Amino acid sequence: MIRTGEEYRDSIRDGREVWMGNERVRDVTTHPAFKPIVDVRAHIYDMAHDPGTRDVMTYRDPADGETNCIANRLPRTQQDWWDKRAATDLVMDHARGVVTRVGDETIGEMWSLYDGQDVLNEVDPRFAENIRNHVHRAVTADPFHVSANTDPKGDRSRAPQDQDPDMLLHIVRETDNGIVVRGAKYETAAAYSNQAFTKPTIANWGNDEMSDYAVGFILDMGSPGLKFICRDGFAGRVPEADYPLSNRVDEVESMVVFDDVEIPWENVLFYRHTRAATYIRSTLHRYSAFAYVQRTLRFADLMIGAALWNAKQTGLDKQQAVQEKLATLATYRETISAHLTASIVVAEPSPGGLLMPNQSLLYTGRVAALTPLAEMMHLARELCGGQICITPDAAAFDNPATAGWLDKFYSINENWVADDRRKLLAMARDLLNSDYAGHRLTFQLFAQAPPFAHLAAVYHNFDYAGPLDLVRDVAGLSDKVLGERGAAA
Repeated sequence: MIRTGEEYRDSIRDGREVWMGNERVRDVTTHPAFKPIVDVRAHIYDMAHDPGTRDVMTYRDPADGETNCIANRLPRTQQDWWDKRAATDLVMDHARGVVTRVGDETIGEMWSLYDGQDVLNEVDPRFAENIRNHVHRAVTADPFHVSANTDPKGDRSRAPQDQDPDMLLHIVRETDNGIVVRGAKYETAAAYSNQAFTKPTIANWGNDEMSDYAVGFILDMGSPGLKFICRDGFAGRVPEADYPLSNRVDEVESMVVFDDVEIPWENVLFYRHTRAATYIRSTLHRYSAFAYVQRTLRFADLMIGAALWNAKQTGLDKQQAVQEKLATLATYRETISAHLTASIVVAEPSPGGLLMPNQSLLYTGRVAALTPLAEMMHLARELCGGQICITPDAAAFDNPATAGWLDKFYSINENWVADDRRKLLAMARDLLNSDYAGHRLTFQLFAQAPPFAHLAAVYHNFDYAGPLDLVRDVAGLSDKVLGERGAAA
């Protein structure tokens, strides 16, 4: 079943407790900080019904003839991945900006646990059944699905039991209906989503004393006891004409407080099982990293477009020094694209019978996308020039007392008039030089994992056998050194 945008809006008008600053948000679908991004999410649903976009956004299940969302389809073939990539690109085209919580990234985390059903069976076979049911439900019920990952953590030099135990989400008791949990999680889009895959954060899951914290489940965002404490949104602060991205595609993050929330048994995927916690933390991004890197690819496109248009409107694109900087941005962009493409072309079977992007190439692509991101933003800022921080706002261009002067000094020729130039500079400012720009950079660096974890993923997924064998042969090493391979790799 494919929902409509209005059905999605109705689904989040459930009386949930949402706070922003000192305000209780009664309806996230109409509040100025949430409405623009809720409208984007609703439009994504409507794209599945629009004759002009539905063929890219959906597929027909041959088993029952139902039409479902392509983003939620279990990936079993290379074509599935090409289809997902095309659907996400189309969504970004319609959003006219970068939207992270499209749905395909977070649903991929559930596929990782789908691969780990043998681990879940160690606890209780019904948990493996639960993940199968929820993967199927994501396809057929089409909820707006997100991910609840990071806890407040508190003093990281101390175990959670040695401080306020609520610093990591944990089980406080069992009931006949399920488990009761307490703590908090941070999550993007939580306040206007339907459900979240809630799982343990990065921690020492080899320690059995952490058992109460080793819990994973599907969270209904309308559950009693949940509180959403949101950061202040960018939308609605200033006119959209001056900050077009901040006002359109700001995805509001929340601290989700679990004040003794009961999770029904059918939504529990594992609990008090540190091996399951270890498994999901080590495999969490084997699918979801693809969508994450694809977002950065679109961000690279925006930077190149903003930089090149700014160079063109002043004629600086003819200078070799400018062309070299543009080529650097293009190289960055194509490196990201190459890793995404290659990870599909040499995709590998997963333990659960799915097809996952080549893990070494995908995680290397994530590093290639994120490690130089701040440098690439600075390069794009250089190419756009200082006018992105000194250009007056749109109101000054409309004010009869100042409009004439601004029209005179911002018009370059008959092709580049003041209005177009102001719009370009406003978009570039919001992309590269605003509060939203700083937030976007930090979000990209840390949203899936901290930067050191990106490199750790490459280390654990790269095949070292080839280089080791090559050097052993070239150097003429004896077979005795093979005993050291385990330690070296």
